[in-house]
Amino acid sequence: MAEADSVSAPSVVSFLRDAELIKQGAEARVYRVRFLGRSAIVKERFRKRYRHHVLDEKLTRRRTAQEVRSILRCRKAVMSVGIAAPVVYFVDLSTNCIFLEEITDSITVREHIADAQAKGRSIESLHGLADKMGRILAKMHDEDVIHGDLTTSNMLLKPELSGDLKLLLIDFGLSFVSALPEDKGVDLYVLEKAFLSTHPNTETLFQKLLQSYTTASKKAPPVIKKLDEVRLRGRKRSMVG
Repeated sequence: MAEADSVSAPSVVSFLRDAELIKQGAEARVYRVRFLGRSAIVKERFRKRYRHHVLDEKLTRRRTAQEVRSILRCRKAVMSVGIAAPVVYFVDLSTNCIFLEEITDSITVREHIADAQAKGRSIESLHGLADKMGRILAKMHDEDVIHGDLTTSNMLLKPELSGDLKLLLIDFGLSFVSALPEDKGVDLYVLEKAFLSTHPNTETLFQKLLQSYTTASKKAPPVIKKLDEVRLRGRKRSMVG
């Protein structure tokens, strides 16, 4: 694992050569490092060689900036509305790298729900979690942040001293800022599809999440209307297919 007291833009690439690669996707590599004496995650967006290099550089830099903007928008709102997300330590737009707080001692919501189901716990025992998810997503959308990749793998649970579980949103790689109800409705639709495919027989749990979302957000009615419209379009496409 790489360790450093400071990292300047020109040294980011060499710094990552010794870093621990923990994940590689179609858009980015994710490393675990020590940064300023803290555990950190580095997300590096790499070049897409199938795209023209000028276009690729422009699009990649824009995605990096949008991701940071969304995280900072959530962080700025954390004291007033409670949207928890990792701290941004450092951003290098020349290499499209974001240094983020590593959320240690946490598990994904996906793991938590799967563990509860494996132990035979009732769906009702997870209603508190669904309520918390709905409230936080409502607050995120009220800040006009669209996550773009809502899944239970992109939500973390971290125990607090009070014994409660703090919910944090991560991986804002496809995020953007929009006040449009349709964008928010699509965000919820993506979560619903991912939720029900990952966690079978949890339809009532997702409905609980939506109830909480509707109660927590003053902007909810047009968003839920758009969600219903997107659902209908999805059903029509399935029937045609």
